[in-house]
Amino acid sequence: MKYERLTKEQFEELHQEFINFLATQSITAQEWEDIKANKPEVAEEELDIFSDLVWEGVLKNVQFLEHYSAQHLFLFHFLESDIQLIKVSVSRKDIDITTTEGYRWLQANLLTDDVELHQASKPLSADRNKDIFALIKQGANITKGELFQYFDNLINQTA
Repeated sequence: MKYERLTKEQFEELHQEFINFLATQSITAQEWEDIKANKPEVAEEELDIFSDLVWEGVLKNVQFLEHYSAQHLFLFHFLESDIQLIKVSVSRKDIDITTTEGYRWLQANLLTDDVELHQASKPLSADRNKDIFALIKQGANITKGELFQYFDNLINQTA
């Protein structure tokens, strides 16, 4: 398995897609029930294959990720051959930007000495989707990139 198995809830959400997946392999509902009952290892393999297909479909479309921690905000933009990163760091340990109050503080204090903005980029590995998946496993969330674009404009206007 390349990524990880979908959760029970995710499988429930993708019930129809899983039925279609089984149909592409000429597995009927009755045959699927038989496989689950008599060949659980085959059923497990099918669940893993379907999970990887779903992850591949999702990951290939990812352009932006965000990851928050108490004093840091990591914003990622995935281009064709590299990852651009914007890191927002809060030097005050009494501020937690994962809270509503802390995030409001960040908005109000963006251009103070208590907030540092850094920009970097690095080449993607040969497996772009695995790079993205690793960040998601560490807690990053897929976004539309509004924050990345906001900070990118802010940094490049003041540079």
